[in-house]
Amino acid sequence: MMKLSTVKTALCTLVLSLSVAVLPAYAGSKVSQQCTYKGIKLNGKVKVVERGGDIKVQVKSSFPDLKVQQVNSFPNKCGQWQYVTSFPDFTVQFVDAFPDITIKYVDAFPGRP
Repeated sequence: MMKLSTVKTALCTLVLSLSVAVLPAYAGSKVSQQCTYKGIKLNGKVKVVERGGDIKVQVKSSFPDLKVQQVNSFPNKCGQWQYVTSFPDFTVQFVDAFPDITIKYVDAFPGRP
């Protein structure tokens, strides 16, 4: 028969292990409450560049920092991006690793998750 202290230790270890596995998904977002990243408003006209972008972005399917809706005009709400080739509000560089922020494309309800 197992001692009660052994059972408690095993349960504590299990709870701690599960907490460590789940916490990164719920960690604080890199996007501020005002929908900015390092002072850059995350809505508006966006130009995609190969290198040297204002923000390095990685597209993900779950737990993004920002949900992005592509629009053709009036990108006024948080997460609404209108892709342009000139006169952008900010530039993004898409990366596969080490992003500044992660995004998920959505058809509705853009913004912070």
